[in-house]
Amino acid sequence: MSQGKFIVVEGIEGAGKSSAIAVIESILEQHHISYIKTREPGGTPLAESLRDIVKSASHKEELTQETELLLMYASRSQLLANRILPALKQGQWVIGDRHDLSSRAYQGGGRNFDDDIMNAIADVTLKGFSPDLTLYLDIDPELGLSRAKARGELDRIELEKIEFFHRVRNKYCQIADQDKKITTIDASQEMKAVHDDIRHVVGRFITSMGVAAS
Repeated sequence: MSQGKFIVVEGIEGAGKSSAIAVIESILEQHHISYIKTREPGGTPLAESLRDIVKSASHKEELTQETELLLMYASRSQLLANRILPALKQGQWVIGDRHDLSSRAYQGGGRNFDDDIMNAIADVTLKGFSPDLTLYLDIDPELGLSRAKARGELDRIELEKIEFFHRVRNKYCQIADQDKKITTIDASQEMKAVHDDIRHVVGRFITSMGVAAS
């Protein structure tokens, strides 16, 4: 049985990750590829509990930046060990709603944690694991957040000031420019154009893996 592949969708709030994931699902189904979906933080019972802590805006005490960082990686470690790696080993593909790149952008860029600190924590928790393909949906923070606000109540991180999200975006772009396994897609386009770009990138990736079109 061949090893499964891990495809991740990244981007700030309002970039359209949910609809992008739906497009990827349809592509994998067309190729008769078995897959599971995950989200971060979360994805396992324990990781979902950590997600609630990180996302909730109603804490009775302030969540420190250091605690947020460590909770993100604790959640990711649980998800990797208990869902992602077992699925890949069984030949299933995995579609991830966020992965390590999110922490690099949000905690590294947004919270200004040094790359050396991020690398050290990632080395312990991920042990060199990384996605096979990442789609970064790039969008101006003002536009993305306006979309997010239109969806309803914002969580703790979504309530950050706009300057925070500009730092997040800058870090996303910086890393994406340096990593050949990350493809940047202009998420400010009309939805059809965004989805067409996703189909092209994912279709090309599947072909490179030797999976015949159906």
